[in-house]
Amino acid sequence: MVLNKLTKSQIFLSLAFFYSNYHRNIAIYRYDMGVTKTQIFNSKQNELAIIFKVLANPARIAILQYISGQKACICNDIVDEIGLAQPTISQHLKELKSIDLIKGEIDGKKVCYCINLKKWKEIQDLLNSFFDKTKFNCC
Repeated sequence: MVLNKLTKSQIFLSLAFFYSNYHRNIAIYRYDMGVTKTQIFNSKQNELAIIFKVLANPARIAILQYISGQKACICNDIVDEIGLAQPTISQHLKELKSIDLIKGEIDGKKVCYCINLKKWKEIQDLLNSFFDKTKFNCC
């Protein structure tokens, strides 16, 4: 059998090459689909979709609830409160920062996070206008 003659490192490299090409192709495909789909919707629809996508994780909701109850906090406080690993919390904070919902200030080795009240109000107004225009007269 040919596999018996291959070393473990050769098998690993072959698998790594296959998976990296596979995932790269999926990423390109997803990127292409996302670009073509978002082009057919207006900017408010796309903005709402991005906001809903970011808020669609219960850990992010818990983080927002915790931060909104504090004057400011550091990332380690969030880890202790939420109970997720530091890298996971950091990723969630990154997603919340991507829509400018929170802001962080570097204080030595600490990063203090707080709610961006201006963006919070903008999102609230956007969501209110979405729900106010929705008709409740169906089925």
